[in-house]
Order: sequence, then structure tokens, then C-alpha cells
Amino acid sequence: MTLKITPAKLPLAALLLSILVSAPASAADEIAFWNTPEYGGNSFNRLPPDDAYFSALRGYGASWVRLSYDKWKPAQRDFLLGDADHYQGLVPEDLATLKAALKRAHAAGLKVVITPLSLPGMRWSQNNGNKFDGRLWQDKKYWQQSADFWRDLARELKDTPGVAAYNLINEPAPEKNGGVKEHASQADMQRWYQQHQGTARDLPAFYTLLIQAIREVDPVTPVMVDSGWYAAADSFGYWPEPLKDPRVLYSFHMYEPYEATSGPNLKRDRPFTYPGDVPFSGKPERWDAKRVADYLQQPFDWAKQQGIPASRMVAGEFGCVRMLNDCRQYLDDVLSVLDKNQAHWAFYSFREDSWDAMDYELGKGKVPWSYWQAIEQNKPDNLKRRATPEFEPISRRLAESLPSSK
Repeated sequence: MTLKITPAKLPLAALLLSILVSAPASAADEIAFWNTPEYGGNSFNRLPPDDAYFSALRGYGASWVRLSYDKWKPAQRDFLLGDADHYQGLVPEDLATLKAALKRAHAAGLKVVITPLSLPGMRWSQNNGNKFDGRLWQDKKYWQQSADFWRDLARELKDTPGVAAYNLINEPAPEKNGGVKEHASQADMQRWYQQHQGTARDLPAFYTLLIQAIREVDPVTPVMVDSGWYAAADSFGYWPEPLKDPRVLYSFHMYEPYEATSGPNLKRDRPFTYPGDVPFSGKPERWDAKRVADYLQQPFDWAKQQGIPASRMVAGEFGCVRMLNDCRQYLDDVLSVLDKNQAHWAFYSFREDSWDAMDYELGKGKVPWSYWQAIEQNKPDNLKRRATPEFEPISRRLAESLPSSK
């Protein structure tokens, strides 16, 4: 026999307690997490990371991981989206895979920033025959599909422990093929934006639409937005004002000078060096610690002008190919600027299982054939990682951020 107790028979305190216990969990307000500098790594792996992966990143001292899922095996054409040509709802099987990964990260003590590489009308180029997909920046019907996607995803994840932000899209490039050069002057970028404001290339307006959709179902989870031109550090400068939502983090990436820090450089007969003279924006420049600092200071200067606190600025990615001579010096020069500005950051990348060039735990040597064989067989790679000299500028700062070292 079950004794039924009606609310009328309960004391007020007990009634309130019963309501709290039975009520569904509400979204945690993670904005406080970002009030002091937080350091993490990027996970762009082809296989969903396991417990050991997240525990290893946390073990170095990282507090968060920027997690992308677009390389994971999808149930349909595109992971979670179903089909980036026409979004019709989240794919349940993919959503379950993502939620399981989030649970593992949380168990390891990491906050997670969820980062899609594709949206409706913008399929990530590596999943699109290495061709740029710019439909999102030409037709606003994809804006609405993207808003629908983010509303659906936020509804599913708003009560998930440890989700510290929604990074709306990785490295958007609405300016590409739109009449303005990459790394154009701030004056040229501002003129370009004035001409395209209100069109499908209006990145701040696009973000505003997505945030409105998210806030319909999730009022508190922070939102992270990348700057334009593939999240270039000089691409916030044309934004006339910050976004209206008070829980926005502004993210940029740092690989400049790309001609030196990227993989193709090592294939040249005479690779560009750092420090050294490197082409940038169509002309050679001397790149060293001072030039890195001058370039990387731009988003922070823009934020100060707009009244955005340093605690809302994030270097979402930075790195260089580990085989580059003085990659270690480059990383330290970049991190020194971020230290000075008390910015959040996430290095690229942690134990990537499909591209080894920025896996600093591997040192400078070539990976064995077993690494590539694992990719062909879609199996985990079993390479041993360690804290190498190439990783030292990052690992040292991660270790210093551990509570025991503060």
C-alpha cells in the first residue's frame, strides 16, 4: 500500500523542498567561469575523445576544451545537422554521441565550449571536397536554418553540466569573395561593412539572430563568437559596436604570419623562418616578437574602445607547425601578449588523431606509419605523448594555472 500525501497535508518548508527536488534542473549560469583567465586546448579529433584524453588535458592544468565534432562519423551526411544543404532537425544518434563526450569531459573536470565547423549553407571545406561553401553569406534562408539548429541544440544542452559556452561557428568568412581583401586596412574594412550592413554578409547581424534563437530556450549559457575572415585578430575592428547580449565572449585565432607557421611552409625549398621576413597581406614584413605583439594587440584595443572587459576576450586558437624552427619561440611570443592582456586561450591542438603538425607533445620528429594506418582503419592512434620542449610554453602556463600553484 502506498500512502499518498497531498500538498495540503505538507508543511510549507517540506512542500518547497519537494518542489525543488522534483523540478527539472535549469541551465547553469557559466558566465562566472570566464571572470578570470582560463586556459584550455582544442579538440578537433576524428574520433570522439575518451576518458583518458580528457583526463590528460586536465592533468596538464587545462580548465576547458574547445570541442568540435564535425570529423566524427555521422549517422547521415553531416554530423548533428543531418544535411547542411537543408537542416530539418538534430540527428538523435549524433546528439547521443555528443552528449556522451560532454559527460566524459565533465567527469574529467573540464568545461566545454561546443564548436561546430559547419552550419546550414556553410559545410566545412574538408567535408566539402576542400571547397569553400559560402551559401550562408549569400542567402538568408540559411540564416534561419542556422537559428533553428542552434535553438534545437541549446534546448537539448542547456541543462548539461559543464557546457561553458556555445561557439556559434568556427572561423566564419562572410568577407571572402565579397569584395574586400583579407587583412585589409581598418578603414577599408569599415567601408566594406557599411556597404554590406543588413545583407547576408553582415556577421554581427547573423550572430544577433542566432543568439535570439538560443535565448528563447536557454537564457544564460554564454555564447562565443569568432571574428570574421576566418577569425582573424584584425577582423573585429570593423564592428561598430559589441553585440547586445551581456553573455558574449569574443574570440579570435592567431596563426600569423600564416606563410611561416603553416604546414605548406615546410615544403618550400627555403622555408620562411620565425623570426624573419615573411609575406603578409601581399608584401614582405619582418615578423618577430614585436610584430606579433602589435598585430595581436588589435582585438584588445577594439574591445577597450567598445567597453568590453578583458575577461570577455578569448584567443580561441593559436599555433604553429611543430617542425618549424623556433616554433617554441613563436608560441611563447603569442602567449606573452595574451598574458599581458589577461585573455582566455585554447591552444591548437591537443592530441589530434588526424593531423599531427600541431601536436606539440610529439616534438619535432615524424610520426610513424602506424599513425597514418590508424587513420585509414578509423582506429585510435597509440602514439605515446610527453611534455616536450616544443610544448613547454603552453604546458608551463597550464601548470602555473593549477590551484596548487597559485
